[in-house]
Amino acid sequence: MVDLSHGFRNAKSKEAWSTTLKTYAAPLRDKHLDEIRTDDVLAVLAPIWQSKRETASRLRGRIERVLDAAKAKGLRSGENPAWWRGHLDKLLSKRQKIAQRHLAAMPYSDVPGFMEWLRGREGVAARALEFCILAAARTAETLGARWNEIDLAAKVWTVPPERMKAGREHRVPLSARSLEILADMQSIRTSDYVFPGLKRGRPLSVNALKQVLVRGKVENVTVHGYRSSFRDWVDECTSFPGALAEAALAHTVGDETERAYRRGDALEKRRKLMEAWAGFLGAPKRSADVVPMRAAK
Repeated sequence: MVDLSHGFRNAKSKEAWSTTLKTYAAPLRDKHLDEIRTDDVLAVLAPIWQSKRETASRLRGRIERVLDAAKAKGLRSGENPAWWRGHLDKLLSKRQKIAQRHLAAMPYSDVPGFMEWLRGREGVAARALEFCILAAARTAETLGARWNEIDLAAKVWTVPPERMKAGREHRVPLSARSLEILADMQSIRTSDYVFPGLKRGRPLSVNALKQVLVRGKVENVTVHGYRSSFRDWVDECTSFPGALAEAALAHTVGDETERAYRRGDALEKRRKLMEAWAGFLGAPKRSADVVPMRAAK
C-alpha cells in the first residue's frame, strides 16, 4: 500500500499502524489500489466489527487514509470505499449496536484505573477477576483453574484441552503480579480449585465476578470484554505482532497449512507480552522481571 511513514511522530506509532493493517487488512494488500471497492473493505471490517470495535474503527480510518493518499498520488480514482459518514455508517452501524450490547468492553485506556481500584478490594472474587484480566483469559478458564494446572517454578498455567473453547491445551505465562495472586490464594487454600466458591468442592461462580463489577460501579462492561481491551491495547500501544496477541487469547491463527508448520506456542515471547500488559495495568513492581510500560493513571 501507499507509504505514509513520514506522518508518524515516533517508531511505535508507525509500528502500530503497520501491524493493524498487516493483521486485519491482509486481503487488501493483494489487490491493486484502484481495484479496492466497498465490498472489499467490508470483508476485512465485518469479522471484527462486533468483537473488536475500537480496533475495527481505527482500521477503517487507516484504510481510508491510505486510499485517500493513493488518490492524491494518482494511483486510484473515484470515491473512497472506506468513507464512514453517509457510506459505511449505513452498512455497519447496526452491527456496532449489537456489539455494544453483547460484547461490551472497557476502553483499554480505562483499564489501569479499574485495576488500581480492584487491587484495593479484598476477597476471592476480586483476586479471580484481577487474575483473569492479567492472563487475558476467558471467565470459565479462570474459574475452573485447578492447582495441578499451575507450575509455580516454571511460571506457567496449563489449561487442559477439555476446558478450552478450541479443544487444545493452552499454556499461559504468568506475570509477576499473577504469581503474587496465586501465592495469596495458596495461603488460604481450601480446595483443588484456585478460586474456590462458598460451596465446598465447587469453584467460584460467574455471578461473583459480575458482582465485583457492580460494586465497582462499572456499567455496560462484561468480564469477557477485557479480552477485547487487551487485544486493542496490543494493536494501539505496542509493537508486538498481532499473531502473538491472538496466540495469547488462544485464538486460531492462520489456515490449516500454516498451523501445521507452527509447532511451538511462542511461550517465552508471550511471557514478555503478558509482563508488558501487567506493567501497563500498573501492577506493583515487586520483581526484577517486571518492566512496567506505563503506570496506572
